[in-house]
Amino acid sequence: MKIYLIVLVVLLGSCKENKNQGDNLRFVDPQIGGIAPLLQPTRTRMHIPFSMVRMYPARKDYRDDQIESFPLIVRNHRSNPVFNILPVSGNFPENQVPVSAWDQELEVASPYYYSTWLEDFNITVEYSPGERTGFFQFTFPEARSKKLYLEALNGMNWTMDDNGSILGSVSFAGMSAFAIGVFDNKGVLSRNGENSWITWDENDQNKIKFKYGISFISLEQAEKNLMEEIPGWDFEEIKGTAKEKWQSAINQIEVEGGNDAYRRTFYTALYRCMERMVSITEDGKYYSNYDGTVHEDKRDFYADDWIWDTYLALHPLRFILYPDLEADMISSYVRMYEQSGWLPQFPQVEGDTPPMNGFHSTIMILDAWRKGIRDFDIDKAYEGMKKNALQGTMVPWRMGEACELDSFYYAKGYFPALHPGEKETVTRVHPFEKRQSVAVTLAASYDDWALAQLAKELGKFEDYALFSKRAENYKNLYWKEKGFFMPKDKDGNWIDIDPAFDGGMGGRDYYDENNGWTYLWAVQHNIPELQKLMGGKTPFEYRLDQLFREDLGRSQYELYARFPDFTGIIGQFSMGNEPSFHIPYLYNLTDSPWKTQKKIRMLLNTWFKDNVHGIPGDEDGGGMSAFVVFSAMGFYPVTPGIPAYTIGSPLFSKVTINLPNNKQFIVSAQDCSERNKYIQSARLNGHVLNGPWFTHDDIINGGVLELVMGPYPNREWGTDTMAVPDAFKYH
Repeated sequence: MKIYLIVLVVLLGSCKENKNQGDNLRFVDPQIGGIAPLLQPTRTRMHIPFSMVRMYPARKDYRDDQIESFPLIVRNHRSNPVFNILPVSGNFPENQVPVSAWDQELEVASPYYYSTWLEDFNITVEYSPGERTGFFQFTFPEARSKKLYLEALNGMNWTMDDNGSILGSVSFAGMSAFAIGVFDNKGVLSRNGENSWITWDENDQNKIKFKYGISFISLEQAEKNLMEEIPGWDFEEIKGTAKEKWQSAINQIEVEGGNDAYRRTFYTALYRCMERMVSITEDGKYYSNYDGTVHEDKRDFYADDWIWDTYLALHPLRFILYPDLEADMISSYVRMYEQSGWLPQFPQVEGDTPPMNGFHSTIMILDAWRKGIRDFDIDKAYEGMKKNALQGTMVPWRMGEACELDSFYYAKGYFPALHPGEKETVTRVHPFEKRQSVAVTLAASYDDWALAQLAKELGKFEDYALFSKRAENYKNLYWKEKGFFMPKDKDGNWIDIDPAFDGGMGGRDYYDENNGWTYLWAVQHNIPELQKLMGGKTPFEYRLDQLFREDLGRSQYELYARFPDFTGIIGQFSMGNEPSFHIPYLYNLTDSPWKTQKKIRMLLNTWFKDNVHGIPGDEDGGGMSAFVVFSAMGFYPVTPGIPAYTIGSPLFSKVTINLPNNKQFIVSAQDCSERNKYIQSARLNGHVLNGPWFTHDDIINGGVLELVMGPYPNREWGTDTMAVPDAFKYH
């Protein structure tokens, strides 16, 4: 009797699991990371993957108990909302700006549907996104006046046509956005000062539907976008369409084993990897603010990228999942170069912006080319890359023609620094961002390596020789006695600083957002030579150990006051900022690959929980989430530009990547569990794998990586030096 009962329970449990198989979208929680360690939280965002319209409730973060408005669109992944609205009920004075409390436990958030209750007005708000459109439903309380507040931004004005549709346009950064909004119940438009209101009679229906279209081309195009995407008034149909698109996107990667907490972390990270770049093509046309022209083009035009954050893992992840889309994105970069004269670094809807340092679009394009993504004009791309390298300024947070600091770099091979307290003499230098002399030198070395590698593949051997030499400039700032990359002044003298703390706010005089411990490892393009600078593989491993153990030398309060980006701390390692992502994987180039397995599991378990605190730093529109996706699957692209992956410790017993070529790449981790994180042995497509490496071709050709996991490390596995790719071999 008891035996049959147990069997029945097991069978019922199996049926339940099979019913949910493939329903991975239920694990996505847009509220994960909604409270930031110090700076920027994630946003609770609804959108279609890689699409123009993105909406989130405007509030400071998840703790903020007031919602200011609902933007119809945001210009980039975390800011610049446009066409903000807020429903209001009761006798709210129109000469005031409304805001409402909300209830965290009553908010429902998924990528395709959002609902919240506005406490101050007793209104339920629902939303589902289209690609260039959106659909709201407002459920008002009975027997109270019903209004919709339309916020004025940048001097915009709303008008209403005879049909009761509202028309809006707004200008920013030399371009315009256009919106048309249609209601299922005609209201009355009024103005009070700069802001506008739509009012319905209190006896009208309590549920008001509002659908809208957005365009960067014209009001007529906004209306066309709306009619093509949402011709009717069926909210559930729009919600269902959005859900289907997200299910298709999320189910590209299927996992087995692990636990639901891991799945929520993993699939939410995957969702974050689809926030940008976004297509701003509308009906075969797009407006480009790079030349101020509307272009007709059969190919989609993409914007909104922060390449300093995304070249490391986000673009590489999409090279696997979306190679054709990535080709369109890179083609967009090339068209931006043709239109503006510069290959962009942070291409936004309104044009390129100059944050951070380095020309890392060079690395991204090389990485794509070597991974078989070639449907773009490589000659024009190379022309832009070379122009950036020879004529563009490397001064952080600046763009345009080179200045005297760049000329110094070309001649001397390093970016000159100022001594502490020395006054800046170069007006081009940003007053807050400073020179970042060590960070700039290291970034330029990697960029020039990428340019050299592409020059070689294109048969441009003079360029290959020139940029290969420049790729070694990082050596000019390695102070052997100190064991760090350190600044030099214009006369070639070392500037003796504390690399863990000096350099002003964010270390920006010499580094950038992180200290010298982080930048010690910023030579991804030549790790064997970095090992030699440190004295060999054994000292290299010792310094890695020291990185994770070194005391801060001060209180966290004092550290954060100067380094607010230096979060997710373990020793002197910062999980909360992009330059650190590859560092724990560097143990795979020592005699102790098991330490990579240990560190990756510890970092994922410590800093990426499935709750509102689950992001240890600024997520930056998929930049950090892509690290989570790769690491949870069990491998990582340690050096973009080299088409190889190094193995860590997967969170799941099986990961299946459904490739766009209808093949699959599977990571099977036998006996994988929270305790069993160490690799005992490995096979790739049935062949013994003695090194923690495989290639991009191994993925896209389809295959199976088989790992056997255990609770204690196999200190011999992964140490076969013959299995290391040539680009990473220590000689």
